[in-house]
Amino acid sequence: MKLYFAPMTCSLSPHIVLKELGVDFKLVRINNKTKVTEDGGNFLEINPKGYVAALELDDGEVITEGPAILTYIIEKFNWKTIDNNNLCKIRLLEWLCFISSELHGGSAPLFNDSIPDEVKNIFKEKLYKRYDYLSDVLSKTGYLLDDFSPADCYLYAVLLWLPNFNIDISRWPVLDAFMEKMSKKKSVQEAIDAERNTKEC
Repeated sequence: MKLYFAPMTCSLSPHIVLKELGVDFKLVRINNKTKVTEDGGNFLEINPKGYVAALELDDGEVITEGPAILTYIIEKFNWKTIDNNNLCKIRLLEWLCFISSELHGGSAPLFNDSIPDEVKNIFKEKLYKRYDYLSDVLSKTGYLLDDFSPADCYLYAVLLWLPNFNIDISRWPVLDAFMEKMSKKKSVQEAIDAERNTKEC
């Protein structure tokens, strides 16, 4: 199994989950601009959409889109607090959809240098409301569900982008504490170290 990734992208979330579950897989870096893989391949032949993450299974099937990849991993390799709990699976899906649409998608315009700052500020204000909501949720349980789950890994990956947008996470102390807690997890540290140790391509 291969996980195609680019540093500082949402592909970090399935990487953390695979590490947490102790799954054996190959990590393959891609260049987000040229779409060339670290072994010289054409990433567009693997995922014609052109973006990470992409999970290539042993039989050659390729799964794309973060929520779909995370759902496959937890069902295939049995995330202990979610297995056989249908409502918990629905709550997980609920969070994955929220993060994907409201935070991940909502952040996309902020990466675009051609968008004026005054327009970006409109998108930021919408994100601030989402961060307020997340702070309220996390203040009660410490995680998005009752216990640590793949949704937290996705949230962690997306919140890592805040410095790129000149957004100070300390404005939301609960989110700041969440990021600090996540950064100390062994699976998170291992995933980040593994990505840092790959060659640029």
